[in-house]
Amino acid sequence: MPIRRATVQDVKKIQKLVNYYAKRERMLPRSLNELYENIRDFYVYADGKNIMGCCALHVDWEDLAEIKSLAVSNKRSGKGIGRSLLEKCLSDAEALKVKRVFALTYVPDFFEKSGFTIVDKKELPHKIWSECIKCCYFPNCKEIAMMKEI
Repeated sequence: MPIRRATVQDVKKIQKLVNYYAKRERMLPRSLNELYENIRDFYVYADGKNIMGCCALHVDWEDLAEIKSLAVSNKRSGKGIGRSLLEKCLSDAEALKVKRVFALTYVPDFFEKSGFTIVDKKELPHKIWSECIKCCYFPNCKEIAMMKEI
């Protein structure tokens, strides 16, 4: 699969893809500023100049990282792109010797198929107080916290 590291030229396309799902309340929106600042965390599935999928691995602490902004274009949904992007990020986590990876998601079934289990958000104190507190949905977030041991 044509998965590669994202570049700054991909940012606007990543934002369009992620915010498409955010408008439908399937994931959180991402600003251009946030995406540019975190571009090194992202992988994309590229079809020529088109970005058909994206996913990020963001290290939060010495033993904890997060899967963020996993999105696949409706045109390519169900073809294994999301799973491949997730596996690429999990492989990175393993190489970095991160012990646990979590995701906050509205689609827990997808992550369960890759070995994630539902956990209480209280197990994510660094996440809650560093990033979630800035979110417009805090403290009434409906995302489900999921964790995987590496």
